[in-house]
Amino acid sequence: MNVIFTCGGTGGHINPAIAVAKLLQARHPDANILFIGAENGMECDLVPREGFALETLKISNLQRSLSPKGICHNLVTAAHIAGSMRKADRIIRAFRPDVIIGTGGYASFPALKQGIRRKIPTAVHESNAVPGLATRLVSGGVSRIMVSFEESRSLYEHPERVIVTGTPVREEFLYLKRAAVREKLGLDDRPLVLSYWGSLGAREMNKKIARFIQLECKQEPFQHIHATGSFGYRWMPDLLREMGVELHAHPSVDLREYIYDMPALMAAADLIICRAGASTISEVAASATPCIMVPSPNVADNHQEKNARVLESRGAAMVLRENECDGDRLFAAAQALLSQPEKTDAMRKALSKMAVLDATERIYRVILELAKAQ
Repeated sequence: MNVIFTCGGTGGHINPAIAVAKLLQARHPDANILFIGAENGMECDLVPREGFALETLKISNLQRSLSPKGICHNLVTAAHIAGSMRKADRIIRAFRPDVIIGTGGYASFPALKQGIRRKIPTAVHESNAVPGLATRLVSGGVSRIMVSFEESRSLYEHPERVIVTGTPVREEFLYLKRAAVREKLGLDDRPLVLSYWGSLGAREMNKKIARFIQLECKQEPFQHIHATGSFGYRWMPDLLREMGVELHAHPSVDLREYIYDMPALMAAADLIICRAGASTISEVAASATPCIMVPSPNVADNHQEKNARVLESRGAAMVLRENECDGDRLFAAAQALLSQPEKTDAMRKALSKMAVLDATERIYRVILELAKAQ
């Protein structure tokens, strides 16, 4: 069996494909697996690290601006698309895939489109509640559309082709035990708040968390781990000092650049404050940890808020818009939630109901189904 996975851009597109590819490799050691991604994308690091072959295409995004600069950028993108379509076709002819699976990002479009043209079984997986551009462009022709939420089914022209699979997460998110992790981390009986805004951080949100930390240091009602991201770590400690907060005097506050042990910290946390990207949504649901979500307003089609509203509608999260909250409101919201165990318990139950723990297995079954139809 020859299988192409095509994805790119963010970890939310790449990691699900890697998870499924690893399961496929374990179940079918003789399977040939090839990834197609974008030049200079995260996939150039993540995919080879997992031992999979990777072919790359020259990809750039589309801009909605009609300014001369925006028009020029889109002309260059059009040229890249044309070249990428030709290269994707050459790769497909040489590899002869039985199935092509796309998991999102602009890089997934050329291979999926050429697969459809050559009548190769194809499927697209959309992690977000609303389809991204690449998904919209191929959804009319692919054999299967895999989504994370039942609410997404009606957004597609062919709902009969839609399968709810959820989004794969690392196994550690599923099986770590809260009490054991808290003991290992040396946490006391106070609640643990975990906050982060992504690998780069978000300057305005980090400023709001700085105010949050200033307020909590007056009482230290809970323990708090905050990941600043790579940019935030350069200036946030200095900002806190300017605000009168000496972190060495407040061991309950742990400021980090990155969180490398996310499954353990999610299992240990009583409350998470975060964005609402697709991977984060799936991880929060898998760990069943109550959360306050502040969706990024700087994403296509406002998809993070739409993701978060799905959780909110099921009682699984509190949602605050970035322009509606500051450090004071975040702190008050956190205190209010942590003082209502019945509400956080209800959140945990709602998240558990949303979690699709066998998402990787479901996508694997779709691959087998399509391969047999070949």
